[in-house]
Amino acid sequence: MLCSRFSRLLRTAYGVSGALMLAAVAMLPAANAQTQPAAAPITGVWIDHTGRGAVEIHTCGNLLCGRIAWVKEATDAKGAPAKDRKGRPLCGLQIIGNLKPGSNGVWQDGWIYDPDKDDTFNVEIQMKGRDRLQVMGYMGVKFLSETHMWKRAPEQFAGCTVARPS
Repeated sequence: MLCSRFSRLLRTAYGVSGALMLAAVAMLPAANAQTQPAAAPITGVWIDHTGRGAVEIHTCGNLLCGRIAWVKEATDAKGAPAKDRKGRPLCGLQIIGNLKPGSNGVWQDGWIYDPDKDDTFNVEIQMKGRDRLQVMGYMGVKFLSETHMWKRAPEQFAGCTVARPS
C-alpha cells in the first residue's frame, strides 16, 4: 500500500517518465555493488593480537577451521618443538573449528582453543577491512566476550614446516 502511494506521488510530481528515471537512478547503487571487486577472502594466514603466533584459516567442507601456522617461540629450552599443556606440538595444531557462515559476513558457532590456558571457547570471526580479522571468544553468552583484532600475514610468510593433515 505504501509503495502504491509512493508510486502515485512520483507520477504526479514527475510524470511517468520522471518516475521511471528516478526508479532507474535508485537502482544504480545495486548495479554498482555487483561491479565492485570481490572482498578479500577470510581464508589465509592471520597474525594474532599478541604477535607471538599466526593461524592459517582454511575451509573444511562448508565450515572454516584454523591451525597454528607459526609461533614466535617455536622450540622449548631444550630445542624441542614447542608443545601445548597436553604435550601436542603447537605447529600445525588445530585451534579453530566448526565455524559456520552467518549473516553479514560473520562466521559463528565455532570453537577456539587457547593453548596457553588449555581451554576451549565459543568463537565468532568477521573481516574488518581487507587485512583485519575480528576474533570474538566467549563462554556461552556473547555478553561476556573478549574481542581481538588479528592482521593478515604478508604473502611471503614463512610458517611452520609441519605438514597439515588432510
